[in-house]
Amino acid sequence: MNTIPGDFDPIPSTRYRPSVGIGTLKQAMAEADALAVPVSAGAEPAEELGTDAAGLASAGFTAQRGQTLVRPTADGPVRVAVGTGTPDQVDTTLVRDLAAEFARAVPWHRRLAIEIPSRDVGISVSDYAQAATEGVLLARWRYFVGRDADRPLLESLLVVASDEQADEVAAGVQRGRVIAEAYCLGRDLSNCPASTLSAVRMAEVALEVGPPAGLEVEVFDKDQLIELGCGGLLGVNRGSVEPPRMIRLRYQPEQPTGRIALIGKGIMYDSGGISLKPSDESHAQMKNDMTGAAAVLASMTALRALGCTAAVTGYLMCTDNMPSGSALKLGDVLRMRNGTTVEVLNTDAEGRLVMADALALATEEPVDAIVDIATLTGACLRTFGVEIAGVMGNDRGVVEQLRRAGDAVDEPVWELPLHRSYRSQLDSPIADLTNMGGVNAGSITAALFLEEFVDGRPWAHVDIAGTAQLPQPRTWRNKGATGSGTKLLIEFALAFNRPASLP
Repeated sequence: MNTIPGDFDPIPSTRYRPSVGIGTLKQAMAEADALAVPVSAGAEPAEELGTDAAGLASAGFTAQRGQTLVRPTADGPVRVAVGTGTPDQVDTTLVRDLAAEFARAVPWHRRLAIEIPSRDVGISVSDYAQAATEGVLLARWRYFVGRDADRPLLESLLVVASDEQADEVAAGVQRGRVIAEAYCLGRDLSNCPASTLSAVRMAEVALEVGPPAGLEVEVFDKDQLIELGCGGLLGVNRGSVEPPRMIRLRYQPEQPTGRIALIGKGIMYDSGGISLKPSDESHAQMKNDMTGAAAVLASMTALRALGCTAAVTGYLMCTDNMPSGSALKLGDVLRMRNGTTVEVLNTDAEGRLVMADALALATEEPVDAIVDIATLTGACLRTFGVEIAGVMGNDRGVVEQLRRAGDAVDEPVWELPLHRSYRSQLDSPIADLTNMGGVNAGSITAALFLEEFVDGRPWAHVDIAGTAQLPQPRTWRNKGATGSGTKLLIEFALAFNRPASLP
């Protein structure tokens, strides 16, 4: 790898390890700097808040869903009232958001505590604890390599629970911590500058974090990719001084209940190649064009700890896309892993080229479902904005499982039609197909291109071009490259059922 002076660790979240545990209210009052106290609408707040409902109302706090109120105190931790609305309004999304808002409301406090309600609030105390843990840990994460970068923004999180709740709460806290740590890994990788995180370094990270998480990691270099016939990945890599890498990850439980292949686009930096992007804000974000690969790697590091029963194989297709004298040219024809030839009409439509090889490889092994995830099309960003990802697929069951997973973890996906009459836009006079359709329906024609390589297997494509970058922080989501898709893939794998369309 070509390095520059001052290169740094691409995964600084390995230093973000606040202590997380459960304890008593007495312990929180003695040790925490700030305490979050949930308040239900129409109910009197807990005594430790130091006021009653009338006092809160005088400050404009009525415990409506999503409200927060910071109450400084003369002694003990700052108290933060968090409104949960009525019990029927409480769900994990609300709890995660409120926990994040609490963490952001007291930015200078590094020892936080959050209470679990003693009464029924519509979800289990385990789910409540998991969501609260995720919210705090994700809100306090940051990617920063300047002065004082090693100074932690969070030293500890104490989840306050009664003795009767302790076992359930502990299980929820542990799940929340595992998921948050995986998500932070995905964020680290997506935010890391491309001069530091090349395809080679991405493979080194996978070898570093994969085996301790129970993953088998295989790295394929350029010569091996030539032997495999991965013409898409090799073609996109032509203009780069950095060699490509394909990284294959395997998670294999003892008695798998299903077999999933996850494919992540790993364009470490996307200049557009010969079809050079304009020098604008969007171009400046192109270190995040490997968010799909980051999400696959990050999600798979959590599977063993969460007890996933499905076998999962991940493919990370990694290279940058650069212009040079050897770069891929418009009009060139590539031969992909499955023998399909592709006429390249736009070198900035490179993600689908690298992913096509992996899709073909995934079909060569027994598999129940294939899911690819990529920052693929600006058309998807323009359709859904920055809070919703697009999804398309050839199997209703797989698409529906992704939709449910997204709703469960607050990474929503919305289905676009895989309208096959648009497939004719990919016809080429000299090859099997082109890599670009017309000016309209770009997200759909991109998915139709990918479908050419799944050989009829149950498959879905998730386009995270919009959700991969946020202009401002919002609840547990960070500003910048988001690591989008990590929680979605974790939940999809944990809840996976073989599609009904399979024999």
